[in-house]
Amino acid sequence: MSQRWLILAVLFFARMTMAFQFQSVAAVSPIIVSDYGVNLGDLGLLIGLYLAPGVVVAIPGGAIASRFGEKRIVAIGMLMMLIGSALTLVSPTWEATVAGRLLAGAGGVILNIVMTKMVVDWFAGREIATAMAVFINSWPVGIAFALLVLPSAAIAGGLETAWWITTGIIASGLLAFLCLYKAPAGKKTALTGVRVAKLPVYPLLLAGLIWALYNTALAMVFSFSPALLSEMGWTLESAGSVTSTFMIVFSIAVPLGGILADRTGRGDAVILTSLIGFTVLMPLTSLVSPLGVTAIFVVVGVLFALGAGPIMALPSEVLSAEARTFGMGVFFTIYYGVMMVAPKIAGMLADWSGQASWAIYFGSLMSAVCIVSLVLFRFAHPNVANADANSPER
Repeated sequence: MSQRWLILAVLFFARMTMAFQFQSVAAVSPIIVSDYGVNLGDLGLLIGLYLAPGVVVAIPGGAIASRFGEKRIVAIGMLMMLIGSALTLVSPTWEATVAGRLLAGAGGVILNIVMTKMVVDWFAGREIATAMAVFINSWPVGIAFALLVLPSAAIAGGLETAWWITTGIIASGLLAFLCLYKAPAGKKTALTGVRVAKLPVYPLLLAGLIWALYNTALAMVFSFSPALLSEMGWTLESAGSVTSTFMIVFSIAVPLGGILADRTGRGDAVILTSLIGFTVLMPLTSLVSPLGVTAIFVVVGVLFALGAGPIMALPSEVLSAEARTFGMGVFFTIYYGVMMVAPKIAGMLADWSGQASWAIYFGSLMSAVCIVSLVLFRFAHPNVANADANSPER
């Protein structure tokens, strides 16, 4: 294995621990609701808090890393994740869990932004599309891993066992990163200026909104499906397993969407197929048999994954090279802002209706709004210019 692929594996594993920690709440959501005496709205808040710091950190994140050193900043971010997880173990109260979640999320945002740039540094001009596809998949893989492991662990040993596993996973990722990662030879570390002139505000905001809404819809599946399926009589292990299957299928299909869009030149058609499939099929999960639920999760997992790559290519159509650093910061800020509040809104809807299925309906609505946003984006920027399909993700 060449050094750059080893580095990619290290970055993949480190980012996977972030996804694992993010999903650790939703994976054991019924037990959290029972043990802490909270409702689904509170649960949605706890889920969304992990991404809340991104609203503040996304834009200046790259500059901070350039100033103090990228490896050092990522290590500090992972240490914050570790401390946030450990805080829940030391003081297993709702207040400590909220504080730990917020601290861990701040560290995760730093990791997410800076590691994306690290991948570009190692693979720029050499199989960058493949490398980014692999790196992107660390998120659904981490979520699927959490769904497979944590429900059974929490049932067998309580929430404390699930928190210990999460803390151990993060510690191992931090250790691997510190021991194995290094910057590519000859990499410039000087801080560069950020140009904001001629920023295409309207299409950029729409592109950010499309990515945010897409991820909101996805989050409704892995955040609230365990609660929905439990309401339908499924065991927590079975609910976690089926939801994990969705994420595994999703992770496998993500690169296929990018390949399909590149080879056909019909990126918008791929995105629309993805969004329509989710909008139409996901609301049916509360109406069909267990076999039907599994079939829907597999089909939607494949279809919805196809849109990820083409959607992430949208900012590159409107951002010039000199505006890309600041522009992508704006793009990510929109994503984090929407992802911070969406789980709370979905949880409140579920509480109001008394049915977790309303969170899934909310996700389908976000997918439908995403379709409208794509149409508006194309009116605002009709000329497809695949200037750079290697924009960073999440």
